[in-house]
Amino acid sequence: MRASFLFSEVLTGLRRNVTMTIAMILTTAISLGLFGSGLLVVQMAGKTQQIFLDRVEVQLFLTDDISAADPNCEQQLCSELRSDLENTSSVVSVQYLNRDDAVRDATERVFRDQPELAALVSPDTFPASFKVKLGDPDRFELIEQDFGARPGVESVLNQRDLVDRLFSVLDGVRNAAFAIAVVQALAAVLLIANTVQIAAFTRRTEVGIMRLVGASRWYTQLPFLLEAIAAAVVGAVLAIGGLFVAKNLFVDSVLDEVYAANIVAPITNADVLFVSPILVLVGVGMAAVTSYITLRLYVRE
Repeated sequence: MRASFLFSEVLTGLRRNVTMTIAMILTTAISLGLFGSGLLVVQMAGKTQQIFLDRVEVQLFLTDDISAADPNCEQQLCSELRSDLENTSSVVSVQYLNRDDAVRDATERVFRDQPELAALVSPDTFPASFKVKLGDPDRFELIEQDFGARPGVESVLNQRDLVDRLFSVLDGVRNAAFAIAVVQALAAVLLIANTVQIAAFTRRTEVGIMRLVGASRWYTQLPFLLEAIAAAVVGAVLAIGGLFVAKNLFVDSVLDEVYAANIVAPITNADVLFVSPILVLVGVGMAAVTSYITLRLYVRE
C-alpha cells in the first residue's frame, strides 16, 4: 500500500466526519487526562509517604507517678524502660521529655502562632514521654506490642496511624480520578466505534470497488483504523498538555504553601513527562483495539 494513498485516505476520513472526530478527540483527551491525574496522585502519594515515614516517631507516654517524681529519668522504672528501648532493634534514637520539655515542645509545634494559648499551658498538662525514632517503619507495631503494657507506660502514640489516615484520603482522590476516567474511556470507546462505522458506511462504494479489483480486507480497513489512532494521538497530546497547564498554573499555586512546609511531595514536570508515554500508549491501544473489533464485527465488505 502506497504511503501517499494511505495518508490521503486518513485525511479524507477525518475531514468527512469532522464533528465526530472532534468529539472523539475531546472525549479521549478527557479520559486520558483523568487517568494521568490518577497516576500523578499515585506518584505524589508514594513520595509523600516516604517523607512522612522518615519523620514518624513512636511516642510512649508515661504514668503520672513517673512524670511527677522522675524529671530526669534516673529512677529504676524509667531508666530500665529507656535502656530497653535503646537496645531494641531498629531503634535509631530515644529522647526523654519531662513535663517541662513537653510544654516547650507543644509550644513550639502547636502553639507557635498562638502565644495567648501557650501562656495557659502548664507542666501538669502533659505527661513525661519517650520519643522513639525507628529506622524500619514496619517496627512501629512491635514497639507498641512490646512496651504498651509495661509498668510505667500510660499509652503509646503511633504516628504511623495518622500517616495511614492521610494516605487513605489520597487513595480516595486517586480512585475517584480513575473511576471517572473509566466512565470517560467507555464513552470514548463508543465514540470510536460509531466513528469507524460511519466512516466505513460513507465510503462503502469505494471500498466495494477496491474489493472487486482484488484488494484484501486488511488493505481496505487499515485507513479506518489509522484514523482512530490519529485521533487518539491528538487526544493524548491534548491530555498531556492539559496536565502541564494544570500543574504549572493551578496545582503549584494552590499547594505552594503545602509544598514549602514539606507536607506533601510536589508534582514536578518530570512526573508529568514520566506518565506521558503511558497516556499515548493507552490512547493508541484503546483506539486500535476498538477499531479492529468494530471493523471485524460490523464491517463485512
